[in-house]
Amino acid sequence: MTISRRAASLSRTVVATAMGACLVAGCGTLPGGSGGSGGTITVMTFAPEGTGATNMPGMTGMAKAYERWVNAKGGINGRKLRVLTCNEKNTPSGAADCARKAVAEKAVAVVGSYSQHGRAFMAPLEAEGIPFIGGYGVSSEEFQSPLSYPVNGGQSVLIAGAGHQLGRVCDQVALVRPDTIAGDTLPVLLNAGLRANKMADAADIRAAEDSADLKPQASEALAHTTGTGKEKEKDKGCVTAVLGERTETFFDAFRRTEPQRRKPQISSVLGSVSQSLVDRTGGRESPFEGAYITSWYPVASDPVWEPMRKVVTDFAFGDDTVDPDDSGAQTTWIAYTVLSEIVKRFGEDDDVDARRVKRSLNESQPVKTGGLTPDLSWRYQDMRAVAGFPRIVNGQVTFQIVQSGRLVAQPGEKSLDMTPTLVQAPRTA
Repeated sequence: MTISRRAASLSRTVVATAMGACLVAGCGTLPGGSGGSGGTITVMTFAPEGTGATNMPGMTGMAKAYERWVNAKGGINGRKLRVLTCNEKNTPSGAADCARKAVAEKAVAVVGSYSQHGRAFMAPLEAEGIPFIGGYGVSSEEFQSPLSYPVNGGQSVLIAGAGHQLGRVCDQVALVRPDTIAGDTLPVLLNAGLRANKMADAADIRAAEDSADLKPQASEALAHTTGTGKEKEKDKGCVTAVLGERTETFFDAFRRTEPQRRKPQISSVLGSVSQSLVDRTGGRESPFEGAYITSWYPVASDPVWEPMRKVVTDFAFGDDTVDPDDSGAQTTWIAYTVLSEIVKRFGEDDDVDARRVKRSLNESQPVKTGGLTPDLSWRYQDMRAVAGFPRIVNGQVTFQIVQSGRLVAQPGEKSLDMTPTLVQAPRTA
């Protein structure tokens, strides 16, 4: 019995020593780690929900649908995807809280998220080396931080693209935009697009981000683009509004302002106007009928979106916040496509952590997104000489128009890279 007890004790000692050595050497993975084949990859998507300003619940909804879809297929190279979501609340503290949660949960990346409070969320992520993949592009930090990997050109290329679109058809433009730090960049960018078409600068009309009464701004925009009193009406006046969810409120007020007067051409950018908004406001009878819209991506009816539509149908489980026509959901889909392509480049037994994901993003060959964007790459040689936005690697925009209640490609207008226009623009950040 004594010999047997000594043998058992020795056996336990050998096993414990071997396990300790394996942990020190990095064998296998600890519970909750990302690990190699069969491990779990934790990521986060955050966006504002239930606020008095812009809300993007479709982005977190799309992230969860992607999680269910990819795990139903066996994960990414055998690795289970764990998606955390967080309500950013449209506040700096909310954005910082979401970033800190990503750090606490050891997320390998933040993917497909929305926040205008770049300083608040980038600092915690940078401190822990967590990459930010495919943000919506509304904050300047997304195009400045070395840990940000944008999939589109953000608000900057949309607004410059809107300037190009309007500069070809308008004689006078009024811009209605939020009275915020992020909103302060919009006039400079719009004017860059206008000047490229030898147009005068737009009138800059500010509105409180959460204002419910936009009649004063509507009256001011109308006065700037049609003249007042006995003044001769200006030809081809255009009004563009970039107010997120408040864009509908503005154009409703604009439509009701002096209805007997001829109204200028209206326009906006995708994200402020969407197919669902046109549908909700009357389709063919919508006040947005005939509006010019600038987008990052192909029109929602393009067959390149079919894989995403199928995932929404099969895995969103009736979540009506996930609209495949919504630019937020589309951006999140593209961002997760990038994440998936990057993770597939790891070996089956490689650990997938934030540091390795960042290194792969910095060094890998271009990532394909199924025709939704140009091939994406964030190597040093791919950066652009855009003041304030050096990490723009995709400056492409598409031009659309609301026709018979549907957002369709604008006839005669091909997609355009706005990077050369932005290179010439004054510094905005």
